[in-house]
Amino acid sequence: MAQILSQDLALFAKCTQFTIADELKAGGLYPYFKSISESGDTAVVIEGQRRIMLGSNNYLGLTHHPKVLEAAGDALRRYGSGCTGSRFLNGTLDLHHRLERALADFLGKEDCIVFSTGYSANLGMISGLVGRGDCVFLDKLDHACIVDGAKLSYGETLRFNHGDLAGLRRQLDRRNGNKGSLVVVDGVYSMEGDIADLPELTKICQRYGAALAVDDAHSLGVLGPHGDGTAAHFGLQSEVDIIAGTFSKSLASVGGFVAASERVTNYLRHHSRPFIFTASLPPSNTAGVLAALEVLQSEPGRRAQLWENTRRLQEGLRSLGFDIGPTETPIVPVLIGQLETTLLMWRKVFEAGVFTNPVVPPAVPASQGRLRTSLMSTHTPDQIDQALEAFGKIGRELGVI
Repeated sequence: MAQILSQDLALFAKCTQFTIADELKAGGLYPYFKSISESGDTAVVIEGQRRIMLGSNNYLGLTHHPKVLEAAGDALRRYGSGCTGSRFLNGTLDLHHRLERALADFLGKEDCIVFSTGYSANLGMISGLVGRGDCVFLDKLDHACIVDGAKLSYGETLRFNHGDLAGLRRQLDRRNGNKGSLVVVDGVYSMEGDIADLPELTKICQRYGAALAVDDAHSLGVLGPHGDGTAAHFGLQSEVDIIAGTFSKSLASVGGFVAASERVTNYLRHHSRPFIFTASLPPSNTAGVLAALEVLQSEPGRRAQLWENTRRLQEGLRSLGFDIGPTETPIVPVLIGQLETTLLMWRKVFEAGVFTNPVVPPAVPASQGRLRTSLMSTHTPDQIDQALEAFGKIGRELGVI
């Protein structure tokens, strides 16, 4: 019998048929995996050219803060490069406990549990809590890790249209009140920049006896009177049952967390598979996050500057004639249109020295391709104005405005 070559196996047929990335590369329009050879938060070097970074989630500009770098370096020397095990066994440091206590206090919760990534925080929280007979309700624009957490659980998943709280109420009406229910939303939606309606969501959840979890990935350091997130923004810390988030944005590192009551966190420590079976957050990252959290609270001017920069970019884009949708935050999507025009706009803006993130189908409808931009507190007015000049010139050239 002739040996079947691996590339001929039925399993790999989809790999052979996937050609769009190669086609975009050939046309000079492939926008992903751009290698950064030098980074200074608001400016990076890619392909030998310095470009304004307008596609990062480094909202407070803390990735190069001296206190963050110093804390990470000190931890590296004291604890080594990694924990070489899970939190459940040999991988828990005093740093992890300090960070969990600091986050719980900051967010107004009894306790907190630190995960190795923001992705695994939502994955572990939802799959750990939602069991057989339970149901999890998701906004259709929730982040992928929320969707995957629901898939990993043994419960039923129901999704409602983005922001359609009447639709959520109808779904809850059809549920058996004796079953466990969890509603999960993003505090700030990462592609639209709009804010979840927590005042109405808390009322709905209280009426139907459902728990409410909010992913504050894009809210921490941005919303709230002290940068303490979406629940604090609305004064609803006690009404929101679970606050999850990541360290990879305002806190300038990697990792994630779930803050809730002590009973919930204690349960997750013993039942969340992404927590139990993953190596713990490395010492340098943990210490860096602790330092970033301290800077977030001690330097409120950074948040004020972030919002000033946000207004400058939003008003500038609108005055040029661009559609930036319903954004209320430093996430500013610039709606372009069809796939080809979106990628061409991305390429020309990139060549003009501005890095953005193209968002194209299937992430958005075919006619709603966009360039996702986001602000940092450390962007200068000149950098924002340079970006606006590039957008205006190229937008007119391509007939987008």
